[in-house]
Parts: sequence; C-alpha cells; structure tokens
Amino acid sequence: MDLGDILSYKPDTSSKRPRQEEEEEEKDEVAAPPLKKSNGSIAEGELTDEQKLKLLQNLSDDEDENPEVLDAGAVKRMLLSFEKQVLKNQEMRIKFPDQPDKFMESELELNDEIQSLHIISTVPQYYSLLIGARTINTLCSLLTHDNSDICIAVIDLLQELTDTSSIDETEYTEALVEELLNEKLLALLVQILERLDEKVSEDKEGVHNTLAIIENISEILNKPVTTAAGEQGLLTWLLKRVRIRQYDENKLYASEILAILLQDHTPNQSLLGNSDGIDILLQSLAYYKRRDPHSSDEIELMENLFDCLCSSLMYPPNRDKFLKGEGLQLMRLMLQSKKLSRRSSLKVLNHAMCGGGAECRDNCEKFIEIFGLGSLFPAFMKTPRGVKKGTGTEEQEEHVTSIIASLFRHVSGGGRDRLVSKFVENDHEKVDRLLELHLKYKNKIREVDESIRNERRYRVTTGGDEENEEEMTFLRRLEAGLFKLQLIDYIITELCLSGIPSIRGRVITILGQRGGALVDVVNVMREYVDGLGEENEDEKAEKKRLAELLKNFETSI
Repeated sequence: MDLGDILSYKPDTSSKRPRQEEEEEEKDEVAAPPLKKSNGSIAEGELTDEQKLKLLQNLSDDEDENPEVLDAGAVKRMLLSFEKQVLKNQEMRIKFPDQPDKFMESELELNDEIQSLHIISTVPQYYSLLIGARTINTLCSLLTHDNSDICIAVIDLLQELTDTSSIDETEYTEALVEELLNEKLLALLVQILERLDEKVSEDKEGVHNTLAIIENISEILNKPVTTAAGEQGLLTWLLKRVRIRQYDENKLYASEILAILLQDHTPNQSLLGNSDGIDILLQSLAYYKRRDPHSSDEIELMENLFDCLCSSLMYPPNRDKFLKGEGLQLMRLMLQSKKLSRRSSLKVLNHAMCGGGAECRDNCEKFIEIFGLGSLFPAFMKTPRGVKKGTGTEEQEEHVTSIIASLFRHVSGGGRDRLVSKFVENDHEKVDRLLELHLKYKNKIREVDESIRNERRYRVTTGGDEENEEEMTFLRRLEAGLFKLQLIDYIITELCLSGIPSIRGRVITILGQRGGALVDVVNVMREYVDGLGEENEDEKAEKKRLAELLKNFETSI
C-alpha cells in the first residue's frame, strides 16, 4: 500500500458481516495496535490531520531520524571542512596547472562545501564565527577563482548571508557587512560583473545575485556602501549596463541600484557627471521619446532612469552638462508627445531650472529660446495623460508652477515679455487657470488650519499637550499644498507687477467673485519670504529680491 492509499484508507463501516474466510485470515494475523487520537482515545473511522502529518514526516525522515542540531560546534566543523577543501583545491591547481581533469574533482567537492554553508544563513547569531575564523576573507578570495562556477556559488552564498528579509537579523548582519567591505567586496563584485557573460543563463543569474548583494548591503549600511561604490568602480559599471538598449531584468535591477547610489550623495553625482553619465542617461531615455514601455517592469525602469537624472541634476555642474547635452530639447520633445515619458520630463525640467545658480539661469533662457513655452503651457492648462488623480495630479501641478516661477526669477528682456504674453493670449485663459489653482490650494490650507484650531481647543479643554506642535503644524500645512500655493501666488505677484493692466484687472475680478482679494496673495507671499533661509549668498540675494517684490506689490494695492 503506497502513501496515497494509507492517507485515503477508511475501514469498512457497513453492517454486513465479513465472510468466514476473511474472519479466519484475520484471526491468524497479528493484531495491529489501534490508532489513537491526540487526546489518547482510539481513532474512529479515519486518520486525524495530526496523524497524517506525523506519518508524512516519518516517511520523509527515514534516513536520519535525529538530525544534528546546528550549534556553534557544528558551524565550526563546517567552516573547518570548507577551509580544508579550499586548500586542497589550491594544492591540486598548483600541482596540475595544465591538467583540469586532475583538479576538477576537488572543485566539485569545493562547490559542495560552499553549498553546505547556506544553512548558516538560518542562524545569523553565528555570523561572528565566520568573521573570527577568517572565512569571510576566504570567501572573498574565491571571488577571483579561475572557475566562474565557483565565483557564482560564492555570490549565491553571500546573497543569502546578507539577506535583510528579517529585521531581527540586522544586528548580526551589520558586523558581517562591515567585514565584507573591509575586504574590498564591492571592487571584487565589479570584477565579477565584468567577467560574467549574461548570454549564459548561469552567468545572468550570477549578475542578478551580485546586484542583490549590493542592495542588501546598502539597506544595512547605506552611507559606506554609497561612498565605496563610486570609489571601487561600481557606479561606472552600472552606467555601462543601463546604456544597453535591450530591456531585461538585470537592466531594471542596475537602474534601481544606480538610483540608490545617486540619491543625496554629491560625490557620486559628481562622478557620474565626470563619467559622461548625463549623456548616457539622456541616450537611454531618448528611446522613450516616441514609444511607451511594453510592461509595468519597463515603466519602472524608465522611471528609475528619470530619477537618476533628477538626482544627478542636484549637483550644479551637471546642469551645465545637461544643457550642453541638449537635455532641454529632449525634454521638450517628450512634453510634446503623448507618451508616458511626458509626465517625468516635467520633473527633470524642474530640477534643471530650479535654483539660484548661473546654470539654472542658462537653462531657463535656453528653454524659452527653443520655444519650450509652447510645450510647457499645455501641461499647465491640463494634467498630462497617465497621471493618477490626487497626489499624482498635485505633483504635476507643483512641477509646472515651479518651472514657471523659475522662469520669472531668471529670465529678463525679450524672454520675459514672451513669458508674460502667454498669460494674455486666448482671453487670459492661463490667468484663469492660475487663479483656479490659487483657490484650490487656498481652500485646502484653510481646511487644515481649521482642523488645527479645533485640535488646539480640544487640548486646552482636556489639558493635553503636543510636543513639537509648531513643527507638526508646518508639516501638515506643507502636505496640504502650502509650497504650491506660495509658488502660485509668487507668479500672480509677478504678473500683477508686469505692467499689463488687463492681467491685474482679471486677477482682481476673479478673486472678488470668489470672496477673495489681493491681500490674500500678500499674506501668502509674506509667509513665504519670512520662511526663506539665508545660509548662502544665493539664498540671501533671493530673499532680498522677493522682499522688494512684495513691498512693491503691497504699495500697488
């Protein structure tokens, strides 16, 4: 009777008596012990679930009923056996360098030893033994092994050892990761990435696991990894990998790691700029100028590349490289298209043009020169296709208003006249849209302010108190759209002082119809100016400029 018969077996419960021959046969057989339930009583009819599971376990464990407990002693024995096999393989390779058949058996045994170490990932509390026994040093040395299969096996092992799926393991993995970095792991991983041929399935998986190690380590020790990645060549390899036109999973993974390394890390942003990274990112994104990604994963890849470009533009010298690489022209073409890249191109333009440096001014002037206003204002009048309602819509509105505000800040002369004239054409439709956004975010801020006042009244009556109340209030107002409202009202201020009476008259009329007035804009602008920092000369100059602008606006009311 096989296992299926055992589990499905049910005794005969019919009222018929057994035949006489069957009764005699049963008398001759040794009576089997009755099955018992978990509470000790004899089972009636069929096996319980607990008995079925126990039976399956007994059948599967027939080779080893008492497996060895993985304690510190067992781990030490595994590490000792591994080190012996490494030495044996080295000796065989030295003794028979030109006879692979002589040392191949030792390499198969070495591969088996590496596979046996995977179980240590289940007991991270013993990671210190790997460090103390210098096993980490040995594993890293095997990454330069002549046999790529051995390298891939070590990569697979390190990926499991550094896995951060459990938060409780972090304290054990930190010491392990620090030791790996001390052994120049990232430089070794880059050498592996250069060696592997992704046309071979095993090598392709090895590349994926290598990138997984880097991601795991960055989650544990972000700053050291980010710094070492630039110094040890990883960032350069990632740029080469995302440059490949054809999409695959490893290209997506490489773009994710690149985005992590560039985020808020000026040295890597600088290194990318010096490695022609801006041009590489623009060339990679140009593919999506006239075509959409074919899958959700490829959409994620495209967004990662846009994020990399935005992070790179946080470093001012890269904005000049973006200008010279005709990045503005590419983003303008994306704005004109009806593809998914349109929404992210606004974000890139915002990063390229927002700020106080000469690079931002040059980008703003060039944008008007290449007729960028004709591509920008359709996005201002209507949210681009593919943007989700709610947060996504508001993000797009912030990018567009921020770009327009930057243009007013940096552009003068004929370029400024062209900008202002956009708000006059088609019966001031863009002024109407601007005031629509003003009223939208003004109402959102009003609702938040009312909620905050009610909460304060409640705390006064109950005697409660809230720590950091001022900071929390500011964050809530910011989340409701305070910064967007400030940008919008800055644009309104610039337009009202542009010297075109019809624009000012339109603003006053619409605000009056909605129960508002220009003084509402003044109040928002005053809060905006008061909140600006003065940490450097650019910030001081901008605050002084806006204060003078506000003074002129108040005088004109």
